[in-house]
Amino acid sequence: MSMLMRVTGAWTQILTDWLDRQHLSAPAIRARLAAFAPDDVVPLAEWRDLLDQAAALRPDGLALGLDIGAGVQPHHVGVLGYLVLASDNLGDAMHVYQRYERLFYGVDLAEVRMLIDDVEIRWAPTDIGVTGDEVGIAALVTFLRQQLDSPPPPSRVCFVHEVGPEVAQRYEDFFACPVSFGCTHTSVRFPHSYLGIPMPHREPGLRVLLDRQAQALLQALPDPRAFDKAVQQLLVRLLPEGEVNVDKVAAAMHQSTRTLQRRLAERGMTWQQMLDATRMELARQYLSDRALSVAETALLLGFSEQSAFTRAFKRWTGQTPLSFRQQVGK
Repeated sequence: MSMLMRVTGAWTQILTDWLDRQHLSAPAIRARLAAFAPDDVVPLAEWRDLLDQAAALRPDGLALGLDIGAGVQPHHVGVLGYLVLASDNLGDAMHVYQRYERLFYGVDLAEVRMLIDDVEIRWAPTDIGVTGDEVGIAALVTFLRQQLDSPPPPSRVCFVHEVGPEVAQRYEDFFACPVSFGCTHTSVRFPHSYLGIPMPHREPGLRVLLDRQAQALLQALPDPRAFDKAVQQLLVRLLPEGEVNVDKVAAAMHQSTRTLQRRLAERGMTWQQMLDATRMELARQYLSDRALSVAETALLLGFSEQSAFTRAFKRWTGQTPLSFRQQVGK
């Protein structure tokens, strides 16, 4: 699913606003950000690179993604943000976010789970990167805080990546609750009792209108599932045979290379990004199967050597295949 993920052009304004607050000129970064209109599709790799370049401007900063996300405003998230504002209560707002998240990321990622004492909204690992994760979760919690008169803290926040003690303290100070790292999912938990907290700007009439608008926007989105499934099934068959290139895949799909590249561009992706994202998703599936060795997984993904697969997997996820397998088995 991560291969289809992107962000909206409106979301990039949150980084421009951070540069303003930091009084950073950063002309190269600003020029790239200014190229995106609010309705544009921004490839995930492009967003991750922009965040990495911005973070490099403050090399001594701790978890700068938290500072970037803390500047969130409704216009950064478009109709989704205004729907949350018009929601009846916190539980309704969480439901709205889950229902219309695809308008923001291009895919449905969030899962809401009812635990014994808490309600949890969680996301499986993606290749958005550490800073991207920080920005997203910091913005979500900050946005809810902005709407409530006396905002209660989450009961726990979890991240997939690992950090050192000093950075971990920075997270706990920001979220005002325990924060766990090295988790299987990124997640935010709230006590059940919080779900009934009324949203101060709730407007039932506006909510109905925004719901209709959001539904229309969802219907206007291209359905990527058929194309995604076709490409993935093809790569599952072709990758073990060795070298896979865009020409071979296009021919197997009975279309020209130019047509395939155009369809990828419509999704905000290049061929290499599609190949890497497909391999990463398949790698997670294969590594979750204990019957397959890491070496066999590498062969199934078209790598001639296990070491090349290990390097690629670490580049995609920040983990080695073995550490990922051990984490999944916990």
